[in-house]
Amino acid sequence: MKRFALLTMAVGLFLPLLASAPAQAQARTWVSGVGDDVNPCSRTAPCKTFAGAISKTATNGEIDCLDPGGYGAVTITKSITIDCTGTFGSVLVAGTNGITINITNAGGTDPLQTVRLRGLSINGSNLGNRAGIRGVSILSALEVYIDNVVIDNFTQQAVADVRSGAGTLFVTNSNFRNSAVGIAVAGAAGTTAILDNVTSEGNSYGIAAGAGNRVTVSRSTISGNSAAGVEGDGGSLIIVDGSSINANAIAVQSASAVRLSSTNIVFNGTAISGATGTFGNNRFTANGAAGTTLTPVAGASNDLGQQ
Repeated sequence: MKRFALLTMAVGLFLPLLASAPAQAQARTWVSGVGDDVNPCSRTAPCKTFAGAISKTATNGEIDCLDPGGYGAVTITKSITIDCTGTFGSVLVAGTNGITINITNAGGTDPLQTVRLRGLSINGSNLGNRAGIRGVSILSALEVYIDNVVIDNFTQQAVADVRSGAGTLFVTNSNFRNSAVGIAVAGAAGTTAILDNVTSEGNSYGIAAGAGNRVTVSRSTISGNSAAGVEGDGGSLIIVDGSSINANAIAVQSASAVRLSSTNIVFNGTAISGATGTFGNNRFTANGAAGTTLTPVAGASNDLGQQ
């Protein structure tokens, strides 16, 4: 009997330690508008916020949304996927960034340094005004994928790629509105950005690139921006193909190399401002002023080099 009592006491002392032990990070976690961050973030016991779920999600794991709840701002410091496809989960913030990405490979534990964001609405509105700072702020990562994301109402950039190291940004099927800049690619070591089927509208600048950065834009619409649709600083390179640049104060403002092909440039206050090249087959009409003359990038000696 005495031995049983001692055993019972030992088990009783050990149980609180088990209860306080952190749960093992899971490859896949879930969030819900009716969840709770004290939960394990399983499908049947989801968390309430991205910030609550990310600590319980393994590196290279995935956070999924069970419903279109509002999941709060989050800072991402490891490779992860946040996927709200089908539910279109949201982040509503004021006075701060929506999603901050800052991944380093400290100790060699995260060699991929990759973030994927899918099916999200990120909104910086407060009483109808721009109140968020940046929708997505990329400080450090090797690869960032933004797919089927809508970002509105930020005082700085909807997407700000300001990495200190080199990296790649992929943006597809996404819309950026009512911010100071729709997409700003300004990595200190030079980012390569691939933008496909993107709409950047109603901002001050639609798409902007800083020195040393390279951007390609295809099948996209850049419209209604109050300063310029496409803006390239000295030392940057922006290539726009098969797109529309419409109803901006200035369609293309270039201090470096912006190159156009098969693109409609219509209804702008000024079509071209600054050094801009053409690969050919662009269509200009109904702009308030033509502005700077386009420079052919290559001779039009055959149909492969048409200007």
